[in-house]
Amino acid sequence: MKFIRRRLAFAVTVVLLVLTGGCGPGTPERITLTLATFGEFGYDDLIPGYEFTHPGITVTQVRAEQGGPYHQELLDKLRSGQGLADVQAVEEGHLADVLAQSGKFADLAEVGPPDVKPGRWLEWKYEAGRSKDGKLVGYGTDIGPLAMCYRKDLLEAAGLPTDPGSVKTMFATWDSYFKAGEKYVKRSKGKAWFDSAAQNFNAMVNQLPVGYLDREDRPTLETNTALRAAWDQVTTAVKQGQSAGLTAFAEDGNNGLRTGAFATKVCPAWMLGVIEQQAGLGNAGKWAITDAFPDGGGNWGGSYLTVPAASAHQREAAALAAWLTAPEQQLHAFRVSGTFPSQVDAFTSPDLLSEMNGYFGGALSGQVFVAQARKVGKPQYKGPGDGKIQETVVAPALKSVERGADPAAVWQQVLIGVHQVVP
Repeated sequence: MKFIRRRLAFAVTVVLLVLTGGCGPGTPERITLTLATFGEFGYDDLIPGYEFTHPGITVTQVRAEQGGPYHQELLDKLRSGQGLADVQAVEEGHLADVLAQSGKFADLAEVGPPDVKPGRWLEWKYEAGRSKDGKLVGYGTDIGPLAMCYRKDLLEAAGLPTDPGSVKTMFATWDSYFKAGEKYVKRSKGKAWFDSAAQNFNAMVNQLPVGYLDREDRPTLETNTALRAAWDQVTTAVKQGQSAGLTAFAEDGNNGLRTGAFATKVCPAWMLGVIEQQAGLGNAGKWAITDAFPDGGGNWGGSYLTVPAASAHQREAAALAAWLTAPEQQLHAFRVSGTFPSQVDAFTSPDLLSEMNGYFGGALSGQVFVAQARKVGKPQYKGPGDGKIQETVVAPALKSVERGADPAAVWQQVLIGVHQVVP
C-alpha cells in the first residue's frame, strides 16, 4: 500500500502542475520520443512530469511484457536498421550483444547532457556500459546486488545457527557455504541446501576476473582454472545431495519456494519480490536475508538506457535517458517497482535506507543491498554469446549432473557446446 499511495501522490502532483501551468504562446513544435522497455521499469508516473517540464517533448513508452522476446526483436531491428525506438532499454545479460554493435548507437558521452558525469553511478555499473572502443553506450538504470536468502525455520530444525552474525560466517566463502550445506543435508536427513546448481554456478562465474570469454571474445574454458574449480565445487555439492535440482522461475522452482524444498537461495535485490510472490503468505517471516555473500559481492541483473544511432533526435533522447536515470527518478522507480538504483547519491536516501521488508522478518533490505552493492568490484567483461553459453550450454549441462551424469564427462560436453556458440 505504501507504493500505491506514493504513486497516487506523485500523479496528483503532476496533474496539479499541468492544470496550473498551461501553455503560452510560442510553444515550440513538439517532438515525439519513443521509449522501449520491458517488464516494469517504474517509469509510467514519471513520463507526464518530464513532458510538463519539457513542453516541446511527447514521450511514448512501448513496453514488452517479457525480456527474452524483447531483446530478440531488438537484435532483429539492429540488423535491419528499422523500427528502433529513440531510447532502447537493454538488460545486462544482453548488453554484450549491444556493445559489440556500438557503431549502431550514439555515444552518450558526446550527445548526452554535459552535466551527467561518470560519478553519478557506481564505478562498475558505469564501466559496464562502455564498449571496448570507449564509447558510452548506456546510462545505468538499476542493479541486482547479491545477498543470501535463507529459511530460518529449516536451518533451526537442522541445528544450524540463524542469528545474523553466525549466518554471515557460514556464508563468508563458497567453501564455508558448501560445508554448511553438507552438514545441513546430513542433519535434515537428505533435504536440499539450495535450489539449483545453475543458479549458484552463474553467481560464482560472475565473480571471477574472467568469465566464459576473454576481451578478444575467445572462449576461456579450456584454460580458465578458476572457472573449472567453480564447476568442480558446485558439482561436488550436487553429488552430496545439496541441490534440489529445480529450475528457477519455472513451475517446479516456484513450487519449491512454496513447499520449503530448499533452505538457501542466491538473492539479488529483485529476488525478494519473486520469493514473496511465489512462496506465498504462508511462508511470511520464515525467510530471512543477510548482508553477506560467498567470496564477497556480486551482481545479477540490472539494465541500461541506450540511444540508437538511427534516432532522428539523439540529443533529446539522450536528455530523456539522462533524466530517467538521475537518482531522484530511480528512487521513484524503486518505490513503485522495486528496481534497485545504481546511482551513488541514491544510496544515502532515507527512503532507501529505511526500506523494511515485512515478509523477510522486518529486514532493512535497503541497507542490506546498499552494503552489497558497494562490494562489487571491477565488472567482468561479457562478450557476445556470453549469456547464450550460460543459458543453452552450461545450465542444461548442470541439470544433467543433477540427474546423475558424471561431472567430468559433462564438462567435456560443455567445452564442445561452447565452441558451437562461439566458434
